[in-house]
Amino acid sequence: MSILLIMVGLNTAHAQSTVKADLTLEFVSSYVWRGLHMGSSAIQPELSLGWKGLAFSVWGSTGLTKSSNEIDLTLSYTTGGLTLSIIDYWNDSGDTRYFFYRSRETGHSFEGAIEYDFGPVAVSWQTFFAGNDYQEVDGKRAFSSYFEISAPFLLVGLECLAKAGVVPWASDYYETERFAFQSVSLKAVKNIPITKKFTLPIYGELIASPANKELNFVAGFIIKVL
Repeated sequence: MSILLIMVGLNTAHAQSTVKADLTLEFVSSYVWRGLHMGSSAIQPELSLGWKGLAFSVWGSTGLTKSSNEIDLTLSYTTGGLTLSIIDYWNDSGDTRYFFYRSRETGHSFEGAIEYDFGPVAVSWQTFFAGNDYQEVDGKRAFSSYFEISAPFLLVGLECLAKAGVVPWASDYYETERFAFQSVSLKAVKNIPITKKFTLPIYGELIASPANKELNFVAGFIIKVL
């Protein structure tokens, strides 16, 4: 459920005087999101439009070996290091109708997010406020939340990104019963020059989820179309 592809220049942090469009295709060996294994190998396209700090993006994931589909819509505004976002997540693991929003049955989950990039580190907080996010125990809305800190750095010619995220309270969405260390990851990207104008970013990411007792290693590459 990627929102920003910082490593390949899709960061919309700088205001644009004209509309800027980006289109990428990402291929992953498996789909892991916030420490949760969401599916096997997949193709994940993203189209984003940016104008003066405003950005709208459409991100998708389609399984290559097992049928699975996800579509995420993100509307965000960035000023300085601050980014505010609203995200609509949808997948076909439940009800397969996209334009279906009935409470507790819809495949949509709506999240609000705030992020601040300090330069050396960035911090973010995300909370689901609508859609299919309820606790099975009492049927109440869970307001599932996620707090993350990330830090980019260079190591032996590789662009690296370290991230750590926690779930602050019980959430069926994240499969946690209380405060939990949800995800710790390290990603390394190598930009392979193909031609004078085309570079292929190839990466590997080790992702541990202490809360779910899982360890995943994901490899992938990104093709920038626009």
